[in-house]
Amino acid sequence: MAEKIVVKAEKRDTRGKNENRRLRAVGKIPVVVYGGGSESLAATAELKDLAAIIRSDSGINTVFSLDIEGEGINDVIFQDRQIDAVKGRLIHADLRRFSKGEKIEMTVQIHLTGHAAGLQDAGAVLTQALREIKVLCEPKNTPESIDVDVTNLAAGHSIHVSDLRVGAGIEMLEAPETVVATIVTVGEAVLEPQVEAGAEPEVIGETPSQDGGEG
Repeated sequence: MAEKIVVKAEKRDTRGKNENRRLRAVGKIPVVVYGGGSESLAATAELKDLAAIIRSDSGINTVFSLDIEGEGINDVIFQDRQIDAVKGRLIHADLRRFSKGEKIEMTVQIHLTGHAAGLQDAGAVLTQALREIKVLCEPKNTPESIDVDVTNLAAGHSIHVSDLRVGAGIEMLEAPETVVATIVTVGEAVLEPQVEAGAEPEVIGETPSQDGGEG
């Protein structure tokens, strides 16, 4: 099991654009922590620490501990973030604090694995209709992704949300009959012969008649 990430932070009493610019100049960003049955709290954290979490495999679904000096340690998760449109750098983050055992809504990617048997059929195409799904669970139990093996999927058949397998304590917030992936057969279009308006269709083997008879 991976070691819990701990990010150090300091309580922030001064706010405003000038203060935010000063923080960013020294490699820090403002954050707001809320939820968990407590009042919201303004703090500052190191940009490099938060950016490393966002770049990790679990990304914004990562549960980590925020150690705010004088306030104690809380388990948090990214709720929202603001990115500089020019530099592409994180400049502000909202962090959701939660109580032990509390379940929250998360978004999880769906990955298809294997080579579907149905693709051997002529014109068969595998399509993925659902690429992510919302789940309700404790953040620590959130899977990085849901892998779906399509090896035995035949042409004309589908995989539905009800076929997905997730861990205990995870509730999928999508209708069970929702299609995740399917194999459809794409046939070649049959083109009708095109005849110009007013023209008589040509009859193969018929010799065009010539005008003129006996004089």
